[in-house]
Amino acid sequence: MKMITLSYLVHRGSDHIALHFEKDFLFTQGLRTLILLRWSLQNSCWYCPYSKENFLLLKKYVLSKGYPVEYNALAEGVKNRLSPAETIAAFPPKLKAVVQNKATPLQYAISEENAEEFKKFLQRLSLKMYSPSTVRTYSNELMQFLKILGKAAAPTVTVERLKDYFQYCHNSLKLSEATLHSRINALKFYYEQVLGRERFFWDIPRPKKPFQLPKVLSEAEIGRLFNAVGNIKHKAMLFAAYSAGLRVSEVVNLKIKDVDSDRMQLFIERAKGKKDRYVNLSILLLDVLRAYLKKTRPLPRVYVFENPNQAGKPYSTRSVQQIFQTAKEKAFINKAVGVHSLRHSFATHLMEKGIDIRYIKDLLGHLSIKTTERYLHVKRDMLVAIPSVLDELNKNVHLDW
Repeated sequence: MKMITLSYLVHRGSDHIALHFEKDFLFTQGLRTLILLRWSLQNSCWYCPYSKENFLLLKKYVLSKGYPVEYNALAEGVKNRLSPAETIAAFPPKLKAVVQNKATPLQYAISEENAEEFKKFLQRLSLKMYSPSTVRTYSNELMQFLKILGKAAAPTVTVERLKDYFQYCHNSLKLSEATLHSRINALKFYYEQVLGRERFFWDIPRPKKPFQLPKVLSEAEIGRLFNAVGNIKHKAMLFAAYSAGLRVSEVVNLKIKDVDSDRMQLFIERAKGKKDRYVNLSILLLDVLRAYLKKTRPLPRVYVFENPNQAGKPYSTRSVQQIFQTAKEKAFINKAVGVHSLRHSFATHLMEKGIDIRYIKDLLGHLSIKTTERYLHVKRDMLVAIPSVLDELNKNVHLDW
């Protein structure tokens, strides 16, 4: 029988109830009609604001489904939760919105001096107008470092001690190459951009990143995937991701005013790297969008795909990812891929149809042609043209099997 466990969670500086249960799309959707439920990638759980009303709603709904509820962890967590004085929450007023809505939860006890350094760090990120995702990542990486330092002042740390710290991250914490790169970038920003240490990281080696090829679906698999989606809104989201090679964040942030049916273009505003770009608007996608807008009520006001629980706000990326995974299961696709594979498939399929790589680079919004060149390694026609040594051997010497 499914067990629902509730626990206490500090998320983005606020108290929340965390829900832990086996994956169940229908159960989750039912919960989301009752309360404001969100997914935490960092904590791998669903969560909602902590309140007596939300707790009673959760308990009532779960029990109505015949599932037992375990909430001892929630009671214990609330009992032992940190006081505001123990939580790093005193940020500059201008950064309140960023920290409360975007930054990683800061429940670590650090020294007052390092707390001041952290404020300087956030202010510098804000002045340089870094994206919310970069602010969130860099803030979390620096806070992990400050937590390790304890009472030691961050400005006094030497290059040699930083080397020891990164070695500890690799050997003891077992951080991946990508995470370690993020941590190095965050500390490099702090010491060079905030403290003004010239070439402070010149002598610190970086881990070599693994060369990973994009994971691609075949045209037949994509056809099965789309046919497995019954909801017209969900189908339109996946159509948009594949037909224009959009990132999931670009799909949910697509605005009504950016759909130009006269020029048959989509305007992608301030995407990754704060770059604008135009992409083609598929005739089929336009038809599906029109069909979706005829059926949906209330009509979206700002975004093409608006959050059903928050008018004027975009659909959550997590929900789109869940839609993709559900469709993938229904289509019996066993590849370990996510919704971003639609973007990879878009680029690969264009390349296989003979489209110049320079045009594909612009459509994808890549800064460097080297990023786009990864798709050359997965072109099917190039692989098919290379003879199999095993097949060639079997032509000359019959092999039993």
